[in-house]
Amino acid sequence: MITRTTTAPDGATLGWYSIGSGPGLLILHGAMESAVSHRELAEALSDQFTVHLLDRRGRGLSGPYPAPGVPQSEVDDVRAVLAATETSQVFGVSSGAIVALEAAAFVKKAAIFEPPIFSSAAVPAAALARLDASLAAGEVVDALVTGMLAAEMGPAFLRRVPRPVLRSLTALGVRADARRAGVDGHVPMGELGRLLHYDFALSAQASGQFDRYAGITAEVLLLNGTRSPAYLRESVASLARVLPSARHVQLDGLDHGASGNADRRGKPGVVASVLRDFFG
Repeated sequence: MITRTTTAPDGATLGWYSIGSGPGLLILHGAMESAVSHRELAEALSDQFTVHLLDRRGRGLSGPYPAPGVPQSEVDDVRAVLAATETSQVFGVSSGAIVALEAAAFVKKAAIFEPPIFSSAAVPAAALARLDASLAAGEVVDALVTGMLAAEMGPAFLRRVPRPVLRSLTALGVRADARRAGVDGHVPMGELGRLLHYDFALSAQASGQFDRYAGITAEVLLLNGTRSPAYLRESVASLARVLPSARHVQLDGLDHGASGNADRRGKPGVVASVLRDFFG
C-alpha cells in the first residue's frame, strides 16, 4: 500500500492508504477503527479496484477535527479525498456509513453498512452526554464503556456485567492494545476512545431523520449482518423504505464487524464478494 495525502478545506492534512488498480473505491471506517481496520478488505478488492483507506480525523495519517468538530467537516473531508483520488464510489461502515450517506451527493455509487441511525435521537444523545462528561474528566476508559454499551457491541452478557467490572476489563484491554501503537498503522484503543464524541455526534444528528436521505440519487447498496444488534438491522430496513430503488443485501451469520480484518472476527472475503458485484 502507498500513502497519500491532501489538504482539507480547513487546512488539516487528510491521509489515506491506496492499493490496487482499476476504478477508485473510498472506504470510510467506523468508530474505534482506523484506515488499516479494513486492510484485508482492501487487499481482497485490489485486483479490480484502486482502494483508498482514509484515516478519518484524529487517526493515523490525518489531522485533528476542527473545533467544535461538527459532522459537516467529515463530509467536506470526503469530498476533498474524492476529488484528489478522482473517485466516485464509496463504502461506509457504521459511523462512516453516516458520512457516506451525507456525502452521497458527490458519488455515483454508495455501499452503506449498518449506520447507527436510531429511530429517535434520544439514545445517542444520552450516550453522547455521558461519554463527553467522562472525556472532560479524563476518564477515557469510562467513555469506552459508555460507547460499548450504547452501541451494543460485544457479547450480550457484557450488558449485564456491573459497570466497575467492565471498566476494569476495558482498562486491561487498553493497556494490552497500547503495545501495538504505530505497528502497521495501528491506532490504539486509548486514542480512538477520545474520538467517540464525533462518532456519537454523527449518530445523534442523523437519528430520527431517515427521510433526509430520500433525495439520494446515487446508486445505493444497503448491507447488514443477520447477527448484528436489532437497532442496526432496523436502521438499514428504514433506509430501504426511504430508498426503494436501493439494493438490500443481508449477510447471513455475520455481525457488525463483518467488513473488518479477520483478527477482529471480520469476514472480509465475504464482504468483498458483495462489493465487487455492486461496484463492478
